[in-house]
Amino acid sequence: MLKKALLSAVALFALVGHVQAEDLKEFRVGIIGGENEADRLRNFQCLGDHLKTALNVEKVSFFPAADYDGVIQGLLGGTLDFAELGASGYAKIYLAKADAVEPILTTEQTDGSTGYYSIMVARKDSGVTKIEDLKGKKLGFADPDSTSGYLIPNVTLPETIGMPVKEFFAETGFGGGHENLVLEVLKGTFDAGTTFGSGIGGFKEGYTSGNLRKMVDKGILDMNDLVELWRSPLIPNGPTVVRSSLSADVKAKFKQFMMDLPKTDAACFAAVEGGEYKGFVEVNSDFYKPIIDARKSTIGG
Repeated sequence: MLKKALLSAVALFALVGHVQAEDLKEFRVGIIGGENEADRLRNFQCLGDHLKTALNVEKVSFFPAADYDGVIQGLLGGTLDFAELGASGYAKIYLAKADAVEPILTTEQTDGSTGYYSIMVARKDSGVTKIEDLKGKKLGFADPDSTSGYLIPNVTLPETIGMPVKEFFAETGFGGGHENLVLEVLKGTFDAGTTFGSGIGGFKEGYTSGNLRKMVDKGILDMNDLVELWRSPLIPNGPTVVRSSLSADVKAKFKQFMMDLPKTDAACFAAVEGGEYKGFVEVNSDFYKPIIDARKSTIGG
């Protein structure tokens, strides 16, 4: 009797969960920090009507967070349904609650690779021409939860400079997102800063994709004002994640919609992703295991 009652309860719970998931009225999109809010909302707005139709929901809401952690906490709390994250941001979620979200897709660069680079830049007129010139100077990072703007430089820079980051630089700080970091480097707040780019194409165009390219396209950065000092090893492109408790039907429809987006609305795809990409490829948590391990050993969570 007890076993039968338990099985009935489990079946009822599953049925209720299924009905609730299928009765989705609002689809909530988290947008991580990194550039100003108006630009982020404008870039993602094209998804609104598309997703309403594709998912058969009444409303698509956008939530631009002030920083990376705002979206991370929303995903952990189940108040967001979809977001595009950096690999380190996903690692933070995974280490806190492995089943909170599912990574389903990542972008594919124009050369077919699925990675990008942390790129350290300085003002061209600063007299700094190589990373050794930064000894005893001030380095800016983008965000504590940024892969290219914090985690990877801390993991890989020591091999280049021959010592821990904090021993080589007189001071480090955060710029409040990638776009603002580069602007602070140009202002002289930092002697150099770590941002990101595809590393494909020309430096003068800000490469084919990434923060530098987005800033060039918006007309707020002239690459002639910068010099590249260092580039990291290849980093896995960040994941498109969905809330794990969404129904299988909604997940499948959303995934197919995103995979089709480069063909159905190329301009929207470029706006959301920020640059030139071939499209999406499927991934799962295994793709991000090296970043999860690096974050766990370096930051701890």
